[in-house]
Amino acid sequence: MDMFAAPPRFADDVRRGLLATPKQLDPRYLYDALGSHLFESICKLPWYPLTRAESALLERHAADMVAPFRDGATLLELGCGCGEKLSMLCEPLSARGSPVDVQLIDISEAALDLSKRTLARFSVDITAHRATYEEGLQRAATCRKPGTPVVVLFLGSNIGNLDPTGAHHLLTTIRAALQPGDALLLGADLVKPQDELLRAYDDPLGVTAAFNKNLLVRMNRELGADFDLSTFAHEARWNAEASRVEMHLISQCRQRVRLPGAATEVSFEEGESIWTESSHKYTPESIAALAECAGFQCTKQWIEPHARFSTSLLMVDAPLPAA
Repeated sequence: MDMFAAPPRFADDVRRGLLATPKQLDPRYLYDALGSHLFESICKLPWYPLTRAESALLERHAADMVAPFRDGATLLELGCGCGEKLSMLCEPLSARGSPVDVQLIDISEAALDLSKRTLARFSVDITAHRATYEEGLQRAATCRKPGTPVVVLFLGSNIGNLDPTGAHHLLTTIRAALQPGDALLLGADLVKPQDELLRAYDDPLGVTAAFNKNLLVRMNRELGADFDLSTFAHEARWNAEASRVEMHLISQCRQRVRLPGAATEVSFEEGESIWTESSHKYTPESIAALAECAGFQCTKQWIEPHARFSTSLLMVDAPLPAA
């Protein structure tokens, strides 16, 4: 069985989400082994410029991004993916002989394995944590080397998958795990024209649709559900008021689906959706405000002007106030 969360947790989350109004599922469950590979394919599509834009920023500015840590650092990446972006930051540190440790946190075993292979060309110590962000941060905190700054990498605009409350909570959780002199390198997609946003999440080749529908395949496989994929359609929506792109699976008919592994049955009306993912878009000013509210200081931002993507260096310059 290919599952990155304990079966009871997956079943409980699915049951709770499909019985909610509106129906919704945690986007982390999109990333089983097949979902992770499909997402890597999405990142190569011409209509999805986020990954290329962030990679371009890292290629041009990686040395500046890690310049405050020239004496070495622990690089701790949340959601490591294939490890290519992390390798771009390891390169300038390794080139000048700075000691580097790497902590990888991801819910996908496939992503962790791929990242370790990508980083194998560097002389770095690698510790992998198959865990959620919060759980992984707690584990990684126990591996901290005294006197070595920690740089948390939260790239790929993964912050966009969280609503404003969730984004604030995660940043405050990261901040609580850090000390003065540590930092967070945050990648975030910026607001752009609606047609560009929708093409990025509903590509003409249907790769994003397959990525979204794979969640139905996963529930069929792991929970014994009887979703008929032909009766659901992928849809991307731009919610301007909330500044987010939403991904939905739309029921094409009135139907009832059994999920024995989640001990439930769920009814769908024609046109009813399962909300599977959100991708919030930011402005440079809103990123700085979010960082400051969580206890960081936004010391520098790098912006790719064509694809409208940003990478921000958020420093910890003071201890947290006493409770």
